[in-house]
Amino acid sequence: MSVSKLPPTALNLRQFLQRQRVLGLYRSMLRTIRQVPDEGDRKYLQDWAREEFKRNKEATNQDAIRMMITQAKNHLEELRKSLALARS
Repeated sequence: MSVSKLPPTALNLRQFLQRQRVLGLYRSMLRTIRQVPDEGDRKYLQDWAREEFKRNKEATNQDAIRMMITQAKNHLEELRKSLALARS
């Protein structure tokens, strides 16, 4: 009888890769927000991003997670475009 050495909540490969994607997206979002020139706006956006990711931390429905990743990518792209316009 073999006993698994993995913890009961171990992620499968697909979940692990998806988690890495989400964490990378979160880091990219925070790095981009750091470029916002106005301190008040920057603080608001940091709080918003943290709350959104925390609020959805326990999500398990794969379709919903993919949708949230797509929405976050869209928000990140919009933020990057806004920052590029503000610089020009």
